[in-house]
Amino acid sequence: MALRVPKAELSTEMSENMIKQLGAVAEPVEVVWHNPKVATSNLEFSAKVGAWDAADASLKSFAHMAVAAQVGCGWCLDVGYFQAQNQNLDLAKASQVPRWRDSEVFTPLERDVLEYAEAMTNTPPTVTDELHASLLNRLGAAAMVELTAYIAFVNLATRNNNANGISSQGFSDACEIPLAARPQNSGVASTS
Repeated sequence: MALRVPKAELSTEMSENMIKQLGAVAEPVEVVWHNPKVATSNLEFSAKVGAWDAADASLKSFAHMAVAAQVGCGWCLDVGYFQAQNQNLDLAKASQVPRWRDSEVFTPLERDVLEYAEAMTNTPPTVTDELHASLLNRLGAAAMVELTAYIAFVNLATRNNNANGISSQGFSDACEIPLAARPQNSGVASTS
């Protein structure tokens, strides 16, 4: 996929900060920077979302990657896996998120979070009362609210990147365990 909006030139300070954080300038920021208000708001909200701490970081990371795999956001899946490594999360599990239904590495709670992320991402959403109640019972209200808002934010980011033609930048190449490919017939409803 090719970028549908050319990259905008960032300030030296912004570029240097991104290189410190990621080792490269993030293409989504370069594309969205054509409208600095949108880019700045997105970066600020993303930072706030990243600071939330009621829900387990690995559950949120797995949910992020499940949404990215379902929507087809190669950049989000790529950077999500890279961030999982940098957060010292279980890379054996993180690498299997695109094929979580076929993998045996996930706990029942992790499987339910992955299912919930996909159900929220489906168009129309397919979240059931039973799945939500089960997660609410195990996570508690604060973590459930956070997880839901987190998945909603990730949907915004993945769909924005996908529509702008942003694809993988190769961040996950630094990870020791290769990222599994998503099965062709995943049983997930269409997101289009």
